[in-house]
Amino acid sequence: MVSTIAVEDLCVGMFVQLEGGWLSHPFPLSSFRIVTVEQIATIRGLGLKHQKWVPEKSALQGDTAALQPPAPGASASVTDCTADPALQQHREALLAQRAAVQRCERQHAEAAKAWRDASDSVGARPQAAGRSTEQLTRAILDKMLGADDIGIRLVGGGGDRAATHALNVAVISMLIGRTLGMAEADMLDMGSGALMHDIGKLEVADRFRHADEGLNASELKAYRDHVDKGLLLGQKMALSPGALQVLLQHHEQADGSGFPHQLRSERTTTAARVVALVNRYDNLCNPQAQVPALTPHEAVSMLFSQGPQRFDAAVLNAFIRMMGVYPAGSLVQLTDDRFAMVIGVNSSRPLKPRVLVHDARVQRNDALVLDLETAPDLGIRRSLPAAKVPHAALDYLGPRPRVNYYFEPLQHAAAEEARDTVAAG
Repeated sequence: MVSTIAVEDLCVGMFVQLEGGWLSHPFPLSSFRIVTVEQIATIRGLGLKHQKWVPEKSALQGDTAALQPPAPGASASVTDCTADPALQQHREALLAQRAAVQRCERQHAEAAKAWRDASDSVGARPQAAGRSTEQLTRAILDKMLGADDIGIRLVGGGGDRAATHALNVAVISMLIGRTLGMAEADMLDMGSGALMHDIGKLEVADRFRHADEGLNASELKAYRDHVDKGLLLGQKMALSPGALQVLLQHHEQADGSGFPHQLRSERTTTAARVVALVNRYDNLCNPQAQVPALTPHEAVSMLFSQGPQRFDAAVLNAFIRMMGVYPAGSLVQLTDDRFAMVIGVNSSRPLKPRVLVHDARVQRNDALVLDLETAPDLGIRRSLPAAKVPHAALDYLGPRPRVNYYFEPLQHAAAEEARDTVAAG
């Protein structure tokens, strides 16, 4: 049962449930047990007068033992003793899985709305838009730095291509920065620049907002002008110098063949080199022009083959280590010949992703995601384009036309929060 307490009365051991949206607090999860006085100080700093907590899941000083969440198959009031334990376990895992997906997609939608609000206010209130961009970056980065393991999850992104592209580039770029051990201030600059790297397209005609192979010289110049226009808007937004460098350099290439200034790798910032690579990856998977999209695996392969000429080697290696050879969204065949779709990757152990497996005996909505990390005898044999996957398996796996990513903390507390979401209905 959820109770309410004055924030002044919070103490270590209480299991709290924060409200107000995922971006409104710095914790990686919204439900957790307080373990330090610093966490209490942070909650009090949110400006709340009261806080929800769950006595049954708390472990206050003097308790004989930390009370555990309900066991699989149990509810707060009734336990079905006649149910098949294996079936009950499957149902509990399935509900927790759905709750985790819903939670991640809700967080992605919240971040996309914050980006859209900032983007829409650039023209009339540029400095307010700049502050909103930096606040969104700060909120995302706090979640990343507050978790030990980070998972990259495939999510639905709605119809707002600009918002999902900005989030794809920003989230993956900041995760690469985390992998590279970049300073927090540099990651903030990179994240803000990544979120607004295409802001100059607001002042470019629709037909010039993507690089179509059929553009003539004057049309190509009109497209490339979005970089300089973006820099001017970024200055009006009062973005940091590091973020402005990302806006200016995100189309430069390691060999000096990029634009607008043909800068070689050593003359660009690390943040700009990261964003340039991730921007290219997302445009290969989710092209704006009328060209076929590559699968995430095909996009990684192309980036790897072009790497020595176009991308910084350290950045490319960090990208592949983090995303894996089979990034989320890849269609694959497992070593037992079943077809599957990668739906999540642990950024610290990317060779063993989570996959949705085609199984004609199980309804698609009842299919469990298989974590290959827990299946040592099973792996991925090869990646496949959609045209090479049997129709029945393709319909079952249901790949989306766009590949959209978000991140989630992979901790015991994440499973605990998923159960709370299920219990809340």
